[in-house]
Amino acid sequence: MVQPGGGMPDMQQILQQAQKMQEQLVTAQQELANAEVTGTSGGGLVTATVSGGLELKALSIDPKVVDPEDTETLSDLVVAAVRDAMNNAQQLTEEKLGPLAGGLAGGMPDLGGFGLPG
Repeated sequence: MVQPGGGMPDMQQILQQAQKMQEQLVTAQQELANAEVTGTSGGGLVTATVSGGLELKALSIDPKVVDPEDTETLSDLVVAAVRDAMNNAQQLTEEKLGPLAGGLAGGMPDLGGFGLPG
């Protein structure tokens, strides 16, 4: 006789839990795709906006930082703002998907079907 709580786990329950986590993951991925995150440099003189999918959406440059004699500084500020925005988007992705990916990794050895590295 198998004792309650012992033996093989209920396969139906595991499948339902996996399906629920997959649905949560899809929802989180959709929220990320619609999210916009900003990054700044030069004390806010340059602002970059990227999507949660890491697509550059907008770039704002304060006219005070535009110097035709010094385009190198402007280039550096643009790169820094975009990099900051990308880092912020990556952080948002980890916040949204981290708990779900951790839950899936516990019971699912291959996450490739969920769009995550396995």
